[in-house]
Amino acid sequence: MKKLLDNQVALITGASSGIGYGVAKALAEAGAAVVLNYHSHAEAAEQLAEEITRAGGAAIAVQADVSDPAQVNAMFDACRARFDTVDIVVANSGLQKDSAFADMTLQDWQTVLATNLTGQFLTSQAAVREFRRRGPRPVSKALGKLICMSSVHEVIPWAGHVNYAASKGGIQMFMKSLAQEVAPERIRVNSIAPGAIRTPINKDAWDTDAALEKLLRLIPYGRVGETDDIGKAAVWLASDESDYVVGTTLFVDGGMTLYPGFADNG
Repeated sequence: MKKLLDNQVALITGASSGIGYGVAKALAEAGAAVVLNYHSHAEAAEQLAEEITRAGGAAIAVQADVSDPAQVNAMFDACRARFDTVDIVVANSGLQKDSAFADMTLQDWQTVLATNLTGQFLTSQAAVREFRRRGPRPVSKALGKLICMSSVHEVIPWAGHVNYAASKGGIQMFMKSLAQEVAPERIRVNSIAPGAIRTPINKDAWDTDAALEKLLRLIPYGRVGETDDIGKAAVWLASDESDYVVGTTLFVDGGMTLYPGFADNG
């Protein structure tokens, strides 16, 4: 049976853990050959590449710091060397360095913006250049598909996380402005905005009964999201099933952006 992403190549940044790892698995299961970018966790990325290959797919792991233009270019060179091109790019790399605003260092501000926002700029720019270089392919209606990984915090303020929230708010207008610019070339740019997803980075928020109960007050749907929830959304956005979806943020959040604190304040 034909799969949604058969004969396509996908690059996922930050694919060695968490959401990126889940997205990479989902794209591979949908038929894509995958390039797994990692910054510093080589073992996890290489293990996933081996797992995908054993299952009959195709995958490689590539190290790169997405805030460094030279390393981003080398990452795309690795894509071309192994798979000739790339059809789908998921700009997922992100990190947090949290503190109260008055205590936040300039270094922590710049580090988060460098990866979360500048990293998406560099990855997306290289993707658009690659889509233009190789031209149309019969595997997709679009010239290329670019998915920016955002967060519910592109619209929900988050005290104590000003750098992170600012980076995600920036992604919102970055994605929309880029989508407007390249849509006439049939390059589709969209975002996914996850809510609370069960990953190691936020383990403190769901690992105990008390923490989970507090977190669930913010989620009308009544459960914490899984990386597979984001992976399925990414497969859809990367496929021709969503070919008329352009410049949209897909919130995958169990209703967090419904501001549940106001549910009984009508």
